[in-house]
Amino acid sequence: MTLPLPSNDPAAAALAAISHSFHSYKTLADRALAQLSPADWLAAPSAYGNSIAVIVQHMVGNLRSRFTDFLTTDGEKPTRNRDQEFEQPATAAELPAQWEAAWHILFELLDGLQPTDLLRTVYIRGEAHTVLGALQRQVAHYAYHVGQIVQLAREQRGAEWQTLSIARGQSENFNARMQAQANQ
Repeated sequence: MTLPLPSNDPAAAALAAISHSFHSYKTLADRALAQLSPADWLAAPSAYGNSIAVIVQHMVGNLRSRFTDFLTTDGEKPTRNRDQEFEQPATAAELPAQWEAAWHILFELLDGLQPTDLLRTVYIRGEAHTVLGALQRQVAHYAYHVGQIVQLAREQRGAEWQTLSIARGQSENFNARMQAQANQ
């Protein structure tokens, strides 16, 4: 997904950049998750570490809570059980569908937000935030967890890992291709 060029409206540009960030992080996580077996999702790095399934489960709960009725209800829904999100599931079978459905809630919201909404007030755990601030908070939160997913997936796949960015030793070639495209 290419970031749209900024408009003359800073609020519209900010909303587009935030939407782009969310889409980019989901794509990065999806590309890592696609390299894993269901058993890989459940593997914890240690007795004290979270499996990818737990991280995904937590992100699903957070996405649902924060972005369901985002503009009208507190982002920490009374139906959310955050502590349960950190319990190891017996299976990861339902998590991919839950992952997609939770991200859909966010993307549907983003499609409906207007630049004029960015300074509206929303609440998370009773704390007031601008819409812009709440969205930025969640971009940072999801970037953190997507990084965890990618790192755990990379460690599990070892030599079979398919890089999600520029392969080692290929920076010059990549930069030359990008420059050639820009000059066309």
